[in-house]
Amino acid sequence: MAGQAGPEVTSDDKLWALLAYVFTPLVPIIILLMEDKKNRPFLKAHNAQALVWGIVNIVGGTILSTVLFFCIGLPSILIWAVGVYWGFQAYNGKYVEIPLITKFCKDQGWA
Repeated sequence: MAGQAGPEVTSDDKLWALLAYVFTPLVPIIILLMEDKKNRPFLKAHNAQALVWGIVNIVGGTILSTVLFFCIGLPSILIWAVGVYWGFQAYNGKYVEIPLITKFCKDQGWA
């Protein structure tokens, strides 16, 4: 799945994919409710990954911030920053391969 997107990917798709990673899990949920967006192949692939990544961020970041209480939320910010990087990759028209998450989303039929 890693690689460049085809010509059928619009600039709107790329923007929504970026927003899905940056504002996860809120924007991915909104995209799932938008009939004209949720079935676009490029956006569908990124949206599923962004949603799962957002859940991992919330759970993992909360656990790490609790265990490492002196970091005061720094793990969540660092995890979010990685998602922003993936969002910019999507905005540039690339499919992102996220370790474990991409395979999980494909196996579930979400992407």
